[in-house]
Amino acid sequence: MFPILRSTTKPRLYRHLSRITPIRAMSSEPRESMPYDVAIIGGGPAGLASAIRLKQLSASKGVELSVCLLEKGNEIGAHILSGNVFDPKALNELLSHEEVEVDWKDGLRGEDSYATPVSEDKFLVLTESGEYTIPNALLPNQLHNEGNYILSLSKLTRYLGKLAEEKGVEIYAGFAADEVLYTDDGKVRGVATKDVGISKEGEQKDTFERGVELIARQTLFAEGARGSCSESIISKFDLRKQNGASVQHFGLGIKEVWEVPEETFKKGFVQHTLGFPLQSSPFDKVYGGSFLYHQEPNLVLCGLVIGLDYENPYINPYQEFQRWKTHPAIKSHLEGGTCIQYGARVLNEGGYHSLPKLTFPGGMLLGCSAGFLNAVKIKGSHCAIKSGIVAAEAVYDSLATGDGAEDKTVATLGEISPEEEFEEVTEYADRMEKSWVFDELKEVRNCHEAFSKWGVGGGLVYTGLAAHITKGREPWTLPASVGSEGGLHTDSKSTKPANEFEPIEYPAPDGKLTFDLLTNLQRSGTYHEDDQPSHLKIKPDVASVPESISLQVYAAPETRFCPAGVYEYVDEKLVINAQNCIHCKCCSIKMPHEYINWTVPEGGGGPQYQVM
Repeated sequence: MFPILRSTTKPRLYRHLSRITPIRAMSSEPRESMPYDVAIIGGGPAGLASAIRLKQLSASKGVELSVCLLEKGNEIGAHILSGNVFDPKALNELLSHEEVEVDWKDGLRGEDSYATPVSEDKFLVLTESGEYTIPNALLPNQLHNEGNYILSLSKLTRYLGKLAEEKGVEIYAGFAADEVLYTDDGKVRGVATKDVGISKEGEQKDTFERGVELIARQTLFAEGARGSCSESIISKFDLRKQNGASVQHFGLGIKEVWEVPEETFKKGFVQHTLGFPLQSSPFDKVYGGSFLYHQEPNLVLCGLVIGLDYENPYINPYQEFQRWKTHPAIKSHLEGGTCIQYGARVLNEGGYHSLPKLTFPGGMLLGCSAGFLNAVKIKGSHCAIKSGIVAAEAVYDSLATGDGAEDKTVATLGEISPEEEFEEVTEYADRMEKSWVFDELKEVRNCHEAFSKWGVGGGLVYTGLAAHITKGREPWTLPASVGSEGGLHTDSKSTKPANEFEPIEYPAPDGKLTFDLLTNLQRSGTYHEDDQPSHLKIKPDVASVPESISLQVYAAPETRFCPAGVYEYVDEKLVINAQNCIHCKCCSIKMPHEYINWTVPEGGGGPQYQVM
């Protein structure tokens, strides 16, 4: 098992600031501020791609923009989880701008894992004990994986992080963006990091340090799916309504990494499945499926994704994943192996129809913060990287071109000009709409709703029609689901009362192929400072929901859908074990009445992924 990594040194951002002015442990004191031309929130593929591209443009065009990147994980990659079969076209585009030819595959090579070309592609429909193979010729082209690579996305982001730092990007890992900052007239002017060193009782400890304001001419939000700052901005500016978008739908991906013996390993093998355990008939409307990939030197990456618009509150996604591994088509790949890492994360599934307006005064949304994931292709990293490239180019053109552009940079002024308007760079959205990202998403724009309306059988038929024939040109739009109370269905509203279903009895884990949740949780390396306020907060206006509605009406679904055992009821009172949280964000989506507000804990807390 991989060790839990914990920093023993004083975090770099505060060390840097202490060279400016000592931070006094007084919460009433104003925060120190640091000016930048561009601040990027999130150290995933989109954020890092934008940082690198900005520095490439600075080097080639001569006007240097200062760039910082904030990452809540204790290091780049610590909170990054994906399948991952990786389409390299956007990354190749990014690195094509390097002065010296770069082979990113060499940067990922290590003793524990490295990028593995896909050698075999298989798609199965599973019954409870058997299987049917869907011929590759019948699959959508977007599901074909020729030229793609099986890799660790957490390792890829570490590689990109090193490249960004070499170019002069200031990366502050272990610091969580806690608050979006606005000008008096409502424009985004940056973010503030979270105060640290506060006890559970809300008192300042000896380790207290005030958060820091990062002020930027443009702030790029690349937090991933359901990012807390991104969601607050979408709400404040009503960006979905401005774009005529549907509500975003999400899936929960649960994943394990196994080391397997040589005789079991199949280099470059890729397998996806539908059917067991989520769908028992073609009419079942539980949206989701599985993945299983063989990555060199001897790893199997396996996982289950379930759409969070499922209706039955007794479904336990973690237990469904454990049950899936017992199928003959799955367990044969894991026999004799050892599970070495576990994790979970939500992903966007709404696609083209759920994209919000991408820009607002002072900033923009990148990657999965915007929703650039192709659920049919089962990929989003390539779209995220492309959005980072496009955003960087639009921002650079806005800030660093034209007469007197160099005189307005932070490097020249030492601060952000008082006349700075924190403009809205709408060119980013215009360029994205003309990119292959929008073409790719538009081609399968109705497929998610087809599964929701007609089940897995109808969804497959419609997806085949869209991918092979209409390619998004169909003259109709399948409308988003509408709830019984009117209005668009969020995933939380899809849950039905428990009295409409029977409880599900799941088999006990065997400790070899299947595991209890807390055993697996240790494999995520999750760690939070115990003596801090809970970052999982019950919203005041729905404070009675847990005991009066969630428990009584829905039989406490949060005790089952959380893949980290955070929520439990003791004597019919909700207990929140926030220290278990792996930052999947599922609770902020699937809770009855969405009663949880997911805020950031102290920076550096959470999972410590190594090969996810």
